[in-house]
Amino acid sequence: MKKIQQYLIQIKKLLDYTFFRLLVFVVLGVVLFTSMYGNVKPEKLDISLLTVADKTIRSPATVEDKISTEKKRQEALDQVQDVYALKKEYSTNQVDLITSIFDSASEVNDDIEDETKKQDVLDEDPINVMEPTVEEEVTMLKDKLTDRVIKDLSERVFTALVQASNDELSIAKDLTVTAINNVMNKRISADDVENAKKSLEEELKFTTLNSDLKNAAIELGRYAVIQNEFYDPEATEELRKQAAESVEPVKILQGQIIIEEGKLIRQEEFRQLELVGLLDNKQSYKPFIGLMILISIILTSVYFYFYQLKDHPEKRQTNLLLFGIVFILTFFILKIISMLQIFNYSGIGYLFPAAMGGMLIKILIDEKLAILSSIIFSIFGSILFNEGVSGTLNFSVGIYILFSALAGVLFLSGQNQRSKILQAGSLAAAVNLFTIWALMFLPNGQFTGLEYGYYILTAIFSGIGSAVLTMGLLPLLETSFGILSTMKLIELSNPNHPLLRKILMEAPGTYHHSVMVANLADAASEAIGANGLLARVGCYYHDIGKTKRPNFFIENQMHLDNPHDRLPPDKSANIIISHVTDGSAILKKYNMPKEIIHIAEQHHGTTLLKFFYHKALQGEENVNQEDYRYPGPKPQTKESAIVGIADSVEAAVRSLNQPTPETIESLVKKIVADRLQDGQLNECDLTLKELETVSHSLCETLKGIFHSRIEYPEMTKKVVQG
Repeated sequence: MKKIQQYLIQIKKLLDYTFFRLLVFVVLGVVLFTSMYGNVKPEKLDISLLTVADKTIRSPATVEDKISTEKKRQEALDQVQDVYALKKEYSTNQVDLITSIFDSASEVNDDIEDETKKQDVLDEDPINVMEPTVEEEVTMLKDKLTDRVIKDLSERVFTALVQASNDELSIAKDLTVTAINNVMNKRISADDVENAKKSLEEELKFTTLNSDLKNAAIELGRYAVIQNEFYDPEATEELRKQAAESVEPVKILQGQIIIEEGKLIRQEEFRQLELVGLLDNKQSYKPFIGLMILISIILTSVYFYFYQLKDHPEKRQTNLLLFGIVFILTFFILKIISMLQIFNYSGIGYLFPAAMGGMLIKILIDEKLAILSSIIFSIFGSILFNEGVSGTLNFSVGIYILFSALAGVLFLSGQNQRSKILQAGSLAAAVNLFTIWALMFLPNGQFTGLEYGYYILTAIFSGIGSAVLTMGLLPLLETSFGILSTMKLIELSNPNHPLLRKILMEAPGTYHHSVMVANLADAASEAIGANGLLARVGCYYHDIGKTKRPNFFIENQMHLDNPHDRLPPDKSANIIISHVTDGSAILKKYNMPKEIIHIAEQHHGTTLLKFFYHKALQGEENVNQEDYRYPGPKPQTKESAIVGIADSVEAAVRSLNQPTPETIESLVKKIVADRLQDGQLNECDLTLKELETVSHSLCETLKGIFHSRIEYPEMTKKVVQG
């Protein structure tokens, strides 16, 4: 039943944290949207046609001018000429036709000759051999030709062909075919057919053929010459398509000047202004939807970061609230500086202390979140500083803010980060300067010496200003959220602090022990990258509970009798164990930071008081081991674990008569191994590699403290007689 109640309490805490987390992000979203609403709101102009422009107007976006594009495309189509294809096969066909006519005439001659030879064989009297008449020969020739050829050619052609010998026909054929081929190899359109025929006629006119055969050859040639060039609709359409596709869309580019100041707004300029949306009286919601989507993406990434954190809900809630305050504060400064754009100062965005937000978040929360925030601030900065630039985003300012913020985060290294804030700001100023120069030189810009000086001052102001603001805001935020700052730790380490004076006066041995443990823990913590200063100050106060009964602890007995010799082991164990709870109560009474209280509560964990436990076992058998263990809890942080190990190591080494480097190293390893086997380090995030580093650091420090000394011989005192 008790476990169920604990689970219900945890669920309630998670639900409370979830609601709080959603509330913070809703507030952030509303603040961001309302702040950047005016920067994405489309500009509207109150101008009329045929009026004079009172300022130079540029296009806010890249828009295709479809009317101009279509006009340009139509001009390209009008320039495309029709495609005519040359039918080369027509020349071959016509040559074959004329050749077949001449061959048919030759065949008629061969047939007549063959028939004559047959009659000569049958009838020896040549007078009786009957030769065919011309009309009969013409008839024989027509029988070998098609009706179309017979119809298209005149009788004199057939008569001339049958009256010519085969040799004459061969010569005539060659001349005619050559002439036809010469003419038909050239393009002959419908309008050029008659000219082509005349060209062929001129070519055959001066041949050596007899008059009748020449005329027949000319008529056959003219008959053969026909049109061989025809309109190709598919090729023409393809050419028109290519011409249309080759036309690039006419675009009004972002930043392009549509109308210059003092110029008359004509119909074309007025149409372009309307096209880019500067004359549209209807409210467009696209920019606002885009802004909402952008803010949602950014806040979702931050939400996911906090969602995957494994810290305690209370710590996550504190970190989330702290992030929200730093984020809004940084954005507020960003917004205020962006409002100075009304003065038309070039590069006003470079004044923004971009590194401030990232450094604060890194110091107070986490480096990964600081890098993510730097990217977010650069995006929002590019939107807020878009005055006087074409489009919604000012990429120059965005890049500048990104590099400056990342420089501040990356250069702010080391555990004692506060002491390096000014150094990080100076290095960020140098990065700012180089970034500005890069942005000025890339477009080959021309600037005056005064402008260069102005940009140098803005870069330095941004970097140094980031450091100054960070150092100024850090104590306020640390105090407000109860964050243990370096300055607070230094204040607590002052020997004049009431509690430290209490330890020194009431338990001087404990005071000396605490200082020794502090030296060990500080060096070991720094060796693994933990907070050495926190470990040191925690050591100063970790045994404050011993001031309640100082004489019951061996370091304060000063050669006095040990009161535990007169007490049963269980009473002695209770007194020793109570110094943890007593110390926690004293620290809470003095409103000490929770980190110091946790170290005091956790430095012994739940370890066993072996001396009194074994002493109890000697007197009775049934001894409950839990009665001889510290109440805990076990160390939750690296610093608490290191303080506990250093505390045990210092006490153990101090008990040795003549500690040597070998015995010290063996003792340290044994104590660390015992802590591991007992599970005392299970709840902190110390790794085995870090434990090895801690052990090495403890050994080195102890060797320096308990180094060998030269034993000086006693000198005999001599009394000098005067």
